[in-house]
Amino acid sequence: MTPMDQAPGEGYTRWRRFAALLGLSTAASAILLTVVANGAVAAGFTVSGQQFKVSADELQATGFIQYGTVDARVEPGGDNQVPEPVAVSAMKTATLKNLCQSVITDLGDFGSVSLKIRAGTGGDPVTARDMVVDMSQLDGDASFTNIEIGRDASTLDKGPTNDPAEQAQRRQGMFSQQADNVTITNLKQVAWATSAGQFNLRHLSLRLHWGKDECF
Repeated sequence: MTPMDQAPGEGYTRWRRFAALLGLSTAASAILLTVVANGAVAAGFTVSGQQFKVSADELQATGFIQYGTVDARVEPGGDNQVPEPVAVSAMKTATLKNLCQSVITDLGDFGSVSLKIRAGTGGDPVTARDMVVDMSQLDGDASFTNIEIGRDASTLDKGPTNDPAEQAQRRQGMFSQQADNVTITNLKQVAWATSAGQFNLRHLSLRLHWGKDECF
């Protein structure tokens, strides 16, 4: 069922079905890879070669926008920047219940080390302002209010407005969507980068473990 089938002002959909609409086409991906390789797109910062996983029982956000672009990352052992296609989600405000973030580092002969962060438990959710997430995967159940699907990315006007680097990535003619509000339950996300104007983590717990210990 699509948002068009629901009551006016709200959109409900299974995220995995909706995610197909957010993917860049082969031609669009090729164009973006070319312009980034030629230095025509300026990313907020160069991302590491490690993706990280994020899960939460619930994400509630206001001023939500989403569009496709690319990040730049440096190849291990080299100076060349490699373009990495991503889906960007930006929010004016966000709260996350029972947040978990994990990243695995391979130490070669020594094995792997896991870094896991937990926060937002015990009824005190994580809160963020002007949050931008560059991701490669997102799963969950999503509910949107006043959603616009297929809007030109250069015309988005509901998300954060004070980040020039984020605004520069919204390319004219590219697919995007926006909504007044979004709620995602059972959130599971694989990301390259996250930035925020403010990020408050209540009941923060950070732990290192030998071996692989991921959020999902």
